[in-house]
Amino acid sequence: MQFKHPEFLYALFALLIPILIHLFQLRRFQKVDFTNVQFLKAVTMQTRKSSQLKKWLTLLTRLLILASIIMAFVQPFLASEDIVGKKSETAIYLDNSFSMQAKGAKGPLLNRAVQEILSDLPEEEIISLFTNTETFTNVSKKDIQNDLLQIEFSSNQLPYHAAYLKAKRLLSTSPETIKRVIMVSDFQQKEGAFSLPTDSSTETSLVKLLPVTKQNIAIDSLFLQRNTNNELMLTVSLSNIEANAENTSVALYNDDKLIAKTAISIPKNGTAQTEFRLEENVKINGRVSIEDPSITFDNSRYFTINTPQKINVVAINGANDNFIKNIFTSNEFTLTTSSLEELNYNDISNANLVIINEVKQIPISLTNALKPFTDQGGTVCIIPSDKGDLISYQQFIAAFSGQGLQAQKTQEKKITKINFSHPLYQGVFDKRITNFQYPKVNSFYQTNATNMVLSLEDNSAFLYKTNNVYVFTAAINRENSNFKNSPLIVPTLYNIGKQSLQLTDISYTIGKANSYDVPISLGQDGILSLVSDRESSIPLQQSFPSKVRITTDEIPTKSGIYRLQDKNEIIQYVSYNYDSSESDLQYYNLSSTADYEVNNSVSELFNQIKEETSINELWKWFVIFALIFLLIEILLLKYLK
Repeated sequence: MQFKHPEFLYALFALLIPILIHLFQLRRFQKVDFTNVQFLKAVTMQTRKSSQLKKWLTLLTRLLILASIIMAFVQPFLASEDIVGKKSETAIYLDNSFSMQAKGAKGPLLNRAVQEILSDLPEEEIISLFTNTETFTNVSKKDIQNDLLQIEFSSNQLPYHAAYLKAKRLLSTSPETIKRVIMVSDFQQKEGAFSLPTDSSTETSLVKLLPVTKQNIAIDSLFLQRNTNNELMLTVSLSNIEANAENTSVALYNDDKLIAKTAISIPKNGTAQTEFRLEENVKINGRVSIEDPSITFDNSRYFTINTPQKINVVAINGANDNFIKNIFTSNEFTLTTSSLEELNYNDISNANLVIINEVKQIPISLTNALKPFTDQGGTVCIIPSDKGDLISYQQFIAAFSGQGLQAQKTQEKKITKINFSHPLYQGVFDKRITNFQYPKVNSFYQTNATNMVLSLEDNSAFLYKTNNVYVFTAAINRENSNFKNSPLIVPTLYNIGKQSLQLTDISYTIGKANSYDVPISLGQDGILSLVSDRESSIPLQQSFPSKVRITTDEIPTKSGIYRLQDKNEIIQYVSYNYDSSESDLQYYNLSSTADYEVNNSVSELFNQIKEETSINELWKWFVIFALIFLLIEILLLKYLK
């Protein structure tokens, strides 16, 4: 028991006053003579005993009355010693990711959490609350009530450890406060085990909300491919959780026009694919849709097929260029080939990729032309000659980087290592190959390069990239190498060409780093915007003379087909979709530990906190006791004879 005003306890010394009065009371009985002396003695003894008993009981009740009144002024209370005299700080993380659309016993999980926060959070309490998209600092329930009721689902979810650290930053560092972090989520399973940073100064509570069912049908991905008849096909990949899905309807739209529809069965916890044939050379603003009431964000995926843009390639040849013509075909590339002597330097300014094919000596004039070309986003690929002028090669590469060619070495080496993680080979190989038929070179130039794409058997570079320049370290003519006969040459050179102008894919994922080029020349103040019926934003962009490079990450935030506009002029269309990982309704199996406590509802947690932090004031009880003892005294004086 603790006291709010302990100084009033000194008043208990006042209890000595009635005791002293009682002890020193000098009142005496008078003697009265009667005839029957024996009878009168007995009556005298009984009267004295009754009087003494009444006096002691009266004294006791008065002492209890006075003591109760004093204790009422002292205001005793019961509470944990850890919370007495300390203020509390609370930071709440409310997960509004798409998986919180799942239906719980009382409706969607997010809606349930919001209602419980608004109903159980004390009116006067000041908290900090944040979601995956918004932050409210030092607010009361009244301040954020409308915002919480209008909260929207987000495609970008904070990692749980990042959410915890953000909650910690919203709390003070004062040791005189009780710090509490509350995380409200379904705790959907992500990559890796669940873990939170440990902090003994903070009480951490997890509110784990679970749906009544995990069943969900989702469109996982879309991609284009050609079938055996060389027809352009759109492949739709779907997944299903919990129960078999029979005759799921899949519809394909171009804008709002239905162009195809099919039905597909998806096994429990399995995947399935279906295909739609698309017309060639037709612009499509497509949408694939299914009907699934459980979670709706993954019921549609968007894609865009724009008018194909050809990539401009200039080849400067000092050797046979048939392999270049076979790779950079006219359906995707505009190829201009010439010898060094016949080169039109104006072609370089319009190019996306310049290939220097075994030119024996690179003149300074070409170096001076290609340096601003690469600075403005162009790509250069140099294939040296085995009889080339090493000094001119070194001077040329030195204009772009310090990773140049060194002495030529005549020795047969096999090309044995592929950097599978390099952007050139993303999506090229189904698995990492270690036993392919190795191509070889008979002579090569040594180098100090580090960013290797292909390597020789001694771990030296065969192909490396430095800034915007791809450098082969050996000639690939048939006398020096059989690399032209290797299956590696096609994806290598083809992807160098494709990535020199990163044309838009059919769709991009919101929340991931995306980059693409728009072949347009903007004015000095030109700015491209992403515009849809639901959202408008200005993405990060870098302008070059012949293209604009667009980079997106956190924006846009809503899925759909966006118009890429220069003011009011539509340049092309781009599609964005939500990350499909939110569709997998698998959850961490959490239980209370020494670092955090797990609860099943917000109301349950708030009630528990209320009990732990409650202060039971006892002064009212002492007022009641004083009245009861006063009543007892009255009864004693009136009825005890």
